[in-house]
Amino acid sequence: MPNLILQKVYLSNNEISGSVPSFFFDLVYLTSVNLSSNNLTGIITPDMLSKLVNLEDLDLSNNSLLSLSNNGTAVNYSFPNLWSFKFSSCNIHKFPSFLRKAENLQILDISKNNISGQIHKWEIEGMSSLYYLHLSYNFLTGIDLFGFRNLEIVDLRSNLLQGSPPIISTTWDSMQQLFMSGNNLTSVIPFSYCNLTSLEVLDLANNSLGGKIPECLGNLSDLSVLDLRMNKFHGIIPNSFVSGSRLRTLNLNDNQLEGRLPSSLGNCSELEVLDVGYNSLNDTFPYWLGVLLWLKVLILRSNRFHGAISNSMPAFYFPQLRIIDVAQNDFTGLLPSNYFKILKGMRDVAPADKAKLEYVGDNVQVVMKGLEVELERILTSFTTIDFSSNRFHGEIPKELGELNSLVLLNLSHNSLSGQIPSSLGKLAELESLDLSSNKLEGRIPEQLTKLTFLSLLNLSHNELVGHIPEGKQFSTFSNDSYVGNSGLCGFPLTKKCEPPRPPSPQFDEEDDSTAVFEWKFALAGYGCGLVLGLSLGYIAFTTGKPWWVVKKVEKYQQKLVQAGAEDLATVAS
Repeated sequence: MPNLILQKVYLSNNEISGSVPSFFFDLVYLTSVNLSSNNLTGIITPDMLSKLVNLEDLDLSNNSLLSLSNNGTAVNYSFPNLWSFKFSSCNIHKFPSFLRKAENLQILDISKNNISGQIHKWEIEGMSSLYYLHLSYNFLTGIDLFGFRNLEIVDLRSNLLQGSPPIISTTWDSMQQLFMSGNNLTSVIPFSYCNLTSLEVLDLANNSLGGKIPECLGNLSDLSVLDLRMNKFHGIIPNSFVSGSRLRTLNLNDNQLEGRLPSSLGNCSELEVLDVGYNSLNDTFPYWLGVLLWLKVLILRSNRFHGAISNSMPAFYFPQLRIIDVAQNDFTGLLPSNYFKILKGMRDVAPADKAKLEYVGDNVQVVMKGLEVELERILTSFTTIDFSSNRFHGEIPKELGELNSLVLLNLSHNSLSGQIPSSLGKLAELESLDLSSNKLEGRIPEQLTKLTFLSLLNLSHNELVGHIPEGKQFSTFSNDSYVGNSGLCGFPLTKKCEPPRPPSPQFDEEDDSTAVFEWKFALAGYGCGLVLGLSLGYIAFTTGKPWWVVKKVEKYQQKLVQAGAEDLATVAS
């Protein structure tokens, strides 16, 4: 039987603890090792690794107590076959400069460690084949990227990088993804970044970069993600997005941008996420974006958008829209009922589609249940309408009740009037409903008790009256949901509802009419008798012959009684 030679070891996602046995590094024929996501401890030294002369890829990630020594950096370890080295989420404190002569190394992932300080050019100068460099979530203050020529993906997110963004070689034709968000970068975007013609992702979010956004970035036809949120960019958004652009995500949230939305965004036919919230843009509602058939997220929050939102958009506009946030602007007029009709992406999401973990966009900030939340990834089944803090008036359109896949609805802080439409009870997926600070009146519809997923309800500061509906989710809401409605009563308020008054007695219409006729005839009879009696009495006493008068009166009374009886019989029939 021939001798067996162990070449590959895959033991990831177990509960292996303790240090890696020393004999393991004597297995010189090993080419691939994956011990990630365990509970390994101890220190791996360059000497141990250098014994594995045939090693091609090594993955020891997600062992939080496993460290990597940098001793012996004076020795020129070659690692001739190593092309992938992953040591993410461990306990590394220094950059592994012993890899500097690994000329065939293509992937280096040492993210989420405790590496601090500056990475110097001499520590990485020999990694001439490197195309994926992942150093995010460390404590780096600087790195010189100029020496690299083949880098395609660089991830330096959430470090302590200071000063201007790292210098990038003008000969980098292969750079595809560059992540440097969450640092202390200042100054402006270097013009050399516009020469990265193969760039697909540029993430410089959450820094202190300023100046104007370079117009040339709109000319990068392969760019799919441009994330410049949470910086200090000012001026206008460049109107330079080229025809055929592959841009899918444009995030400019929380800057100091002014002016109008550039019309060249209409060239970005693949655009899915547009977030320009928290700027100083001054424009009307960009209805023309409705032609972008893949647009799923539109966030215009906290700008100076103004005017009415058209109620006559074509039926094919915004077919995929899942999130629309126009809060904290100066929109006026009626809520656009016809616009809500065309939002097909918020209607009839199939159960199979809800079960799929499909995402759109990255790092989008929305207001959920009264709190600002940053969604690192957005499920395509998450649907939101936020029209709060504007100057809309009139009634809430009943058409909103047709958006039966809606998860969050916020119409608070407007001047809406009329009653809460009972059609909102059809929003079976609704989790948050905020209609506070309006002028709504009438009773709370009983149909809202059907919303079994509703976890936040805010109807405060309106003019609502009557008994608060009971049962299901309504038993979980506190006084805060109803404060400022003096006419409301019942749980959870301390104000009790008065018992209903007993119904007042009512007469039958036919009986009532008969009684009226009877009284009319009775009064007529009494009136005639009184006049006749007084007249005859006067004649009798003045003539002195009362007996013959008495006989006449008796005969006349008999005739009156007979006629009255006949008339009453006729009315009764």
